[in-house]
Amino acid sequence: MEIESLTRLSALSHPQRLSVFRLLMRRFPDAVPAGEIAAALDLKASTTSVYLSVLSDARLITQQRLGTSLRYRAHTAAAAELIDYLFTDCCRGRPDLCPPFSLSPQKGALTMTDTPYNVLFICTGNSARSIFAESILRDLEGSRFAAYSAGTRPGSDLNPLAMEMLTSKGHDTSILRSKHISEFQTPDAPKMDFVFTVCNRAANEECPAWEGQPISGHWGLPDPVKAEGSLAERRLAFQQAYGALSNRIKAFAALPIETHNRISLQAAVDRIGADELEGTPE
Repeated sequence: MEIESLTRLSALSHPQRLSVFRLLMRRFPDAVPAGEIAAALDLKASTTSVYLSVLSDARLITQQRLGTSLRYRAHTAAAAELIDYLFTDCCRGRPDLCPPFSLSPQKGALTMTDTPYNVLFICTGNSARSIFAESILRDLEGSRFAAYSAGTRPGSDLNPLAMEMLTSKGHDTSILRSKHISEFQTPDAPKMDFVFTVCNRAANEECPAWEGQPISGHWGLPDPVKAEGSLAERRLAFQQAYGALSNRIKAFAALPIETHNRISLQAAVDRIGADELEGTPE
């Protein structure tokens, strides 16, 4: 255990290898192509390959082949073992040194009990996907969840085809606006219980830690704003994004949150993100 932990620490001692691992942790449970990792971190393909090889040898990440592409996923169990080694073995479980949470289900994780739960959906532009998610959850379970959305690089206007879609589904669009995530990181902002990224670009970016350690998830979807073709084809892209988010949010809202601890709830959120839930017309 000690040799393996030291090997993992050595693998993470290089700043850029650490950046690769942190990106894959943010994207979990996604399996991410090497090319996307390289583009997100502005690395050469050959350099990225070397870093991924070192992290794989340390069992910090796993790889799988999809067609001709190799994809990489963070090995969260290995990360948990490393943290246990650092804060249990090395620090002998001292309460003044150990994190205020445990990655092990046997060590008394906190239970979610307070409602309504604050949920934030993040994408890059905050003009379509995150706006869809905010509207769907608000109208589906508005008494149980307080839904918000924001962007890492929001524009000034919401996408007109997104607004058309929401109106056709019966959502009130008058209360919607594009917002930057900084609005939710001030001292007087609502404390988030859940934070979801719904686009890969936003998930790839490094954001400040959220106050209170909310449950986080990545539900990446193609950006309908970038769809090309006829008006009917572009409308279909928005319909598919709306349908996929609706399916995921219905699965999320159906979770018996009050009966979960943080560990089992995180696992449930990850399963929803990993499921291939297609968007279909409703």
